[in-house]
Amino acid sequence: MRKPVVAAALLATTSLLTAGCGATVEKPSAKASASTSSAAVTLTNCGQQVTYDKVPERVVTNDVGITELMFALGLEDRMAGFAMPDDKGDLTDVPWKDGYSKVKWLSKDQLTKENVLDVRGDWVFAGWNYGFRDDNGFTPDTLKKLGIPSYVLTESCRNGRTKTSRGIMPPLDALYTDLTNLGKLFGVEQRAATLIADFRKQVAAVAAKAPTGSARPKVFLYDSGTDSPFTSGRYAAPEEVISKAGGVNVMNDLDDSWTTVGWETVVERDPDVIVICNYGDVGAEQKRKFLLSYAPLKNVSAVKNKHIFVLDYVDLVESPRNPSAIARLGAYLRSVADTRPAS
Repeated sequence: MRKPVVAAALLATTSLLTAGCGATVEKPSAKASASTSSAAVTLTNCGQQVTYDKVPERVVTNDVGITELMFALGLEDRMAGFAMPDDKGDLTDVPWKDGYSKVKWLSKDQLTKENVLDVRGDWVFAGWNYGFRDDNGFTPDTLKKLGIPSYVLTESCRNGRTKTSRGIMPPLDALYTDLTNLGKLFGVEQRAATLIADFRKQVAAVAAKAPTGSARPKVFLYDSGTDSPFTSGRYAAPEEVISKAGGVNVMNDLDDSWTTVGWETVVERDPDVIVICNYGDVGAEQKRKFLLSYAPLKNVSAVKNKHIFVLDYVDLVESPRNPSAIARLGAYLRSVADTRPAS
């Protein structure tokens, strides 16, 4: 997960239109079959060249977005299991929902080396604060010592500005980078290219209709927190979910992915819309009530006008559902823009 204090956080996913989930799904018989080649493959991961000696056969993943990247590429048969909290949400219209019934659910908490060893995992796909954490000793280096290679989710790559700050490229580039790398490693490059082309097409269609210039609503992403809000800087998925939908992330000057800010900064930047990240024990409705009743926010435009929109956790972390989130938020931001007086 992205935040160390949240071990059981996840989504309460709303229904998604199949076309809007971000993929044109082939029938199983038409899916590209994963390569069985034993030839080494070298990838660039978090700015480092990493060579994998063979195609993994027993992959273990952490969290919903990472797991669904594997499912979206039809790689269920290469997986030994996944870890994630116990509410995956409504999967009715998720194109790759069958993956959940085919792959073993290892843990409803954080992934551990014991989980990996128990299923004889031979490759781990996780991210910093999406499974990998220094404080519990579950890191790529720990796995390497056990002879188990790993791959770090690009959205979560550490960037060196501080010991914990993350993000090295625009969020959608991170998504496309990981799909490309997975395609190369598992021999499903055409499948990955098709997904990426479909995602780009969907995002471009929304961007073409988006408000421009001063008509673009200012948006604050609210994840959690009462004393200080946890939000998205420029390197987490919400940055481009918001910007491609036609808004401006009011925290886009923060050179980090997920981070904490002060409420005074939110008030000063006066967002027109607040997007709630829906997951965990404190659901979207509780968060909405808090925002509307929190006295310091009473003069913020989004609160005064009750312009609050909900997206689910999986929409707002790197995942194949990002294009769908852009489309849904885009429709909402256009409606907000249409109600604002002309400048």
